[in-house]
Amino acid sequence: MKIGIIQASSQKDKNSIMETCLKDVIDLNNNEIINFGVLNNEDFECSYIETAFAISFLLESQAVDFVVTGCSSGQGMMLACNSLPGIMCGYVANPTDAYLFGRINDGNAISYPLGSGFGWAGEINLKSTLHTLFEAPFGIGYPIEDAERKMRDTQKLKEIGHLTKRRLIDILPLLDQDLIISLIKRKRVFDYIVDNGTNKQLVNILKSYSL
Repeated sequence: MKIGIIQASSQKDKNSIMETCLKDVIDLNNNEIINFGVLNNEDFECSYIETAFAISFLLESQAVDFVVTGCSSGQGMMLACNSLPGIMCGYVANPTDAYLFGRINDGNAISYPLGSGFGWAGEINLKSTLHTLFEAPFGIGYPIEDAERKMRDTQKLKEIGHLTKRRLIDILPLLDQDLIISLIKRKRVFDYIVDNGTNKQLVNILKSYSL
C-alpha cells in the first residue's frame, strides 16, 4: 500500500510527528510512506481546502492508495475531502474511531485533529490511533455477528458515492483556477502524481495546466 502524509501549512509543525508515528506502526517492507508536506521548513501557505483538493488528485489519479491528513480540528479537512471526488475520509481522533473506520467504513483517508486536544504527549494518542487503524485488514466489518451487513452497507455507500460525485476530469473546467494553480505549485505533490499516477487521462489533463 502507498500511504501519503499531507496537511495544510497551519499545522506544519506536526508533519514530522505524523511521519515518525506512521513509520513506527507500519511495516515498511510491504508499504511505502510518501510525505507530501507541508514540511516544517517549507515557506508557503496552503489552506485545508487546497490540501483536500491535492488529496483528491492523489487518490483519483491512483498515485497513492491511502492518505493520512488533518487540520486544527480535523473536521474541516474531513468535510472538504468528502466534498471532492475519489475520497472517503473519516474523522479519526482516537484508536476506537480508527478501528471502527477501518473495519466498517473501509475508506481511503483519515483526518486527525492536529491542534484541538493535541497537547503534551499528543503523539502518544496519534501513534496509538495509527497503529489501531492499520493493525487489521480494512473492510472486514464489526462486530463479527453483523459483519456481513456492515460490509454490504459500506459497499452500497461507495456505490452511491460513485453516482453522486462527479469525476475530477469533469469538474476541472468549472473549478476556481486558483485551486489548480495551488496544486501545481505544490511541486512535491504535482511531480509525484505525474510520475506515479496510473489514471493517465487525469494525469495528462493535470500536466496540460502546467504548460
